Parts: sequence; C-alpha cells; structure tokens
Amino acid sequence: MKSNKILNILIAVIAIIGAILFIRIFMEDADALQTDGALQNKVISPIIYFSTFLFYAAVIITLVLSMLSLIRNPESLKKTFLGVAVLAVVLVIAYFLADDNAVLDTTGSILKGGEAGTAMNKWVGAGIYYSIILGLVASAFFVLDLVKGLIKS
Repeated sequence: MKSNKILNILIAVIAIIGAILFIRIFMEDADALQTDGALQNKVISPIIYFSTFLFYAAVIITLVLSMLSLIRNPESLKKTFLGVAVLAVVLVIAYFLADDNAVLDTTGSILKGGEAGTAMNKWVGAGIYYSIILGLVASAFFVLDLVKGLIKS
C-alpha cells in the first residue's frame, strides 16, 4: 500500500511539472515564439528535455524490470530466448530476400546516397521484408484463431 502512495505522488509530481512547462508555452506570444530563437530555447527546450528524460527513464525502468523478471523466472527466460531466436532467424531470411539495387526517384534518377550496393539499401529492404513476414505470420494466426473460435461456437 505504501508503494502505491509513493507511485501516486511521483505521478502527481511529473504531471504538475509537465503542466507548468506546458502552460509556460501558452503564456508567450505565438508570433514571437515562432520567430525568436532565444524565446523558443527558453520556453520549449525545457519541456523537450523533460519529455526526453521521461522517455529514457521509462525505457530503462522497463528493461530493468523485464530483466529482473526473467532472472527470477528461468522458465520464462527460456521462452524469451526461443522467441528472440525465432525473430533472428526471420531477420536473416529477410536480409537474404532483400536486394541492394539503386534507389530511384519517380523520374528514374538515382537518389543521393541510394547508389547500388550500399549496406543501407540492403538493411532497408530487409526491414521491409521483415515487416511483411511478421505481418503475414500475425495474419495467419489471426485467421487461425478466428476459425478456432467459429468451430467452438
């Protein structure tokens, strides 16, 4: 119960700080805010830094708690490693499916940095194929679950 109080207080403090930073932006003149770089830095930068800090804190806390949970539950650790291994195999398949041809614009000209054979082209193609493969697998499981639900009804 005590940890709930601490968490609620922490959430309230974060909300109040965010509200104060947000209100500071609206207290300034909109036209001056668009043209004055010093004013932008004084008013907008703090909320950006605060948001970035909260994002990094959330990511770090999530990773730490996930790792602690995995360490405490070895059976879950095995399942996690199996899942990561399957995703790695899918990534390898997607990488070999991808090409590294030149990237062309609508007129057929090669885009700057899109020359044939670059590693970036290969990884972008692999990312696209990776998404397609995972989307197809997810769709197949969705249809399978739907059919199982219809059969049970």
